[in-house]
Amino acid sequence: MSIAKEVAPHLPYLRRFARAVTGSQQSGDAYVVSTLEALIADPSAISLEAGARLGLYRLFIRLWGSVPLNAASPAETGALPGQRSLNQLAPRSRQAFLLHTVEGFPIEDVAAILDTGIDEVGMLLGAAGREIAQQMSTDVLIIEDEPVIALDVEQLVLDLGHRVTGIARTHEQAVKLANEKPPGLVLADIQLADGSSGLDAVNEILHSLDLPVIFITAFPERLLTGEKPEPAFLITKPFQVDVVKATISQALFFDRKASSHAA
Repeated sequence: MSIAKEVAPHLPYLRRFARAVTGSQQSGDAYVVSTLEALIADPSAISLEAGARLGLYRLFIRLWGSVPLNAASPAETGALPGQRSLNQLAPRSRQAFLLHTVEGFPIEDVAAILDTGIDEVGMLLGAAGREIAQQMSTDVLIIEDEPVIALDVEQLVLDLGHRVTGIARTHEQAVKLANEKPPGLVLADIQLADGSSGLDAVNEILHSLDLPVIFITAFPERLLTGEKPEPAFLITKPFQVDVVKATISQALFFDRKASSHAA
């Protein structure tokens, strides 16, 4: 199998990771393009023996550390409304945290991707955890049409010490709840009960509120097309509890840091 076919299934998720690391779709995609260009120029840049996915992320991290675009601000690189800067956490801690908790790499693979030791990865994750633990609790709006999943997400939110302002099953309900009691975070599905779009509901909410949004969807490919603005925080159903908890903490932590920086 060619290297292109090997890496193709992993590209949407590398783009998700790239946006989370850089803080915007534009700069994240620029790094993914650079990664692919480097791979085309030298196919041996990825060792298929270690796995195409691991090699792809490892190559991306090497480029991220060597290209100056990673110092650009979200305003300069096209950050989306409601998508706050992710550059407030130390880069290596941020990379380790995202690779392990969101991308699902085991510690050993994180170490290989970051070209460091397992003990160092443990220290990086510990540092990220300590900073994230400083977050403040907030009000959360859940946009989810499946009752069982909505209850599961609600319990996760409550377990983290946050409050749930409401659970919306349709676009209209979501906007109404957001207007009645503005949340500090939105957790949204894509396909809602009446056939309406959770993405459209979120976009309408973001017209009047500036807050982080996490999409939880069985159809991530609908948001990872590269044809229009995409979210930094995206969780695939069926989800793992730890991934949801980590992503909520991540979104709120960076939102709080960005707000403090702006002040």
